[in-house]
Amino acid sequence: MAKTVNRPFVGADHRSPPSTKRIFRRPHGQQWLALVAGGFTLAQLILVRPGMGLGWDETVYVSQVGSDVPAAFFSAPRARGVSLLVAPIASWSSSTALLRVYLAVLSGLGLFVALRVWRGLFPTRVLAAAGALFATLWVTLFYGPQAMPNYWVAIGALACVGCFLRAQADRFDRAALWGVGLSAALMAWMRPTDAVYVTLPLFFLVVCVRRWRSPRLLVALVAGLVAGAGEWVVEAYVSYGGLAQRLSDGSKIQGGLGWNLAFDDQMRSLGGRVLCRPCTGAMPAPPVMLWWFALPVVAVLGAVIAVKARRRVNSLLPLACAAVVGFPYLFMIGYAAPRFLLPVYILLAIPAADALIHLVTAPGGGRRPVAATLVALGLVGHLGVQFAVLHHTVHGTTVSHEDWADTATQLHRLGVKPPCMLTGYEDVPIAFYTGCSSVDTVGHNANTTVDAIVRAGQRLPVGVLITPGQKPPTYARTWEAHRVGHLMVYVAPAVRAG
Repeated sequence: MAKTVNRPFVGADHRSPPSTKRIFRRPHGQQWLALVAGGFTLAQLILVRPGMGLGWDETVYVSQVGSDVPAAFFSAPRARGVSLLVAPIASWSSSTALLRVYLAVLSGLGLFVALRVWRGLFPTRVLAAAGALFATLWVTLFYGPQAMPNYWVAIGALACVGCFLRAQADRFDRAALWGVGLSAALMAWMRPTDAVYVTLPLFFLVVCVRRWRSPRLLVALVAGLVAGAGEWVVEAYVSYGGLAQRLSDGSKIQGGLGWNLAFDDQMRSLGGRVLCRPCTGAMPAPPVMLWWFALPVVAVLGAVIAVKARRRVNSLLPLACAAVVGFPYLFMIGYAAPRFLLPVYILLAIPAADALIHLVTAPGGGRRPVAATLVALGLVGHLGVQFAVLHHTVHGTTVSHEDWADTATQLHRLGVKPPCMLTGYEDVPIAFYTGCSSVDTVGHNANTTVDAIVRAGQRLPVGVLITPGQKPPTYARTWEAHRVGHLMVYVAPAVRAG
């Protein structure tokens, strides 16, 4: 078993200075972490399937670097990290399957690196169990191979907290110090606001707690956040009217940040609703939600066990970071998406795994077999629920993406081909599949005017998408109407003349 670092948490009675002794590292044990990461990648390829088309948000990120589609409007809350992440594939290939395989392999590698950071802080078996717990959640498997930022914020959060603990315990560990900065940069690169929330407890320790004060760690955290969010801040002044304006616009797009209990919204999303906005309808069945309540309880139990074992900080710090990063998504927005809480789940996974390992290995006479049996049965049921929800979610998502692709094919038959323009209902993803640019005059993606659309319709194939029974905008009422799948499209005069 790897040696653990026993560091007191804030307010503890132990008053000795931080240890400068190097953390003992054993050369073996990594194969278990590699096995978990490899299994995670393989499970994505088998269960999520590379052929699943791109989702709405994915089309926005991929279009920024794709060579065969116009870039979609990039709204204020988004950051460029995902676009740069997919650029090695999307910049030269339009194959969704290839992109999925690339992201599945990359996500497995990211999980391995983030878990490996914690070697020496927890036994390898705890880290492998934590990785398995996180990797078998349906939301983790579903978003691992997707061009979305939340999984990578989670990986950055786990690596950042682990490197922070290592650097604090060993001032000679330069690799850990670099890891703090790079992990913070990764999070800020993907979602700057999430990166700030994750690192708030770390800043509190290095600034406000005397025995934890460390100029090196403070510089590493600040440098990482600045490096990751620098482009986002510069873009705010170049394209969004300043940083305050961009933050304000982002808040409006998210429904206005303020006090709002979103627990019920998150619970409704657990059944496989990738976006719960507006979040109405019935709650999922109790077995589907059980893990969501059990995970924080077991994680707190792990922290209690760690406190008794005099290694409290290793469990309490990830718990603190999980609570802070989860706060805005549980108390400050009026809708939910299960991917929002991925950083919370990965940070809770380590103390939760520590608790489960303790329950099945701690000496207790006749209670130990009973505890092991209950834990095993609980995990088997947990896996069954996760894979059932995953199958349902993948099927529904694949069908909706195929609908967009079918609509694009019908639009091509009507003459709406690149270079072209689409506006209206679900214009962003349908435009991506069609190879058109997407434009809107109102809403979160407003980027043009009615006059500009009318002028474009005189020289380009322009289509206005609406749902049946909805009236087209005034400027398109004389355009030719066609049924495309479950939608109606009004095509501009340039298509008829074409």
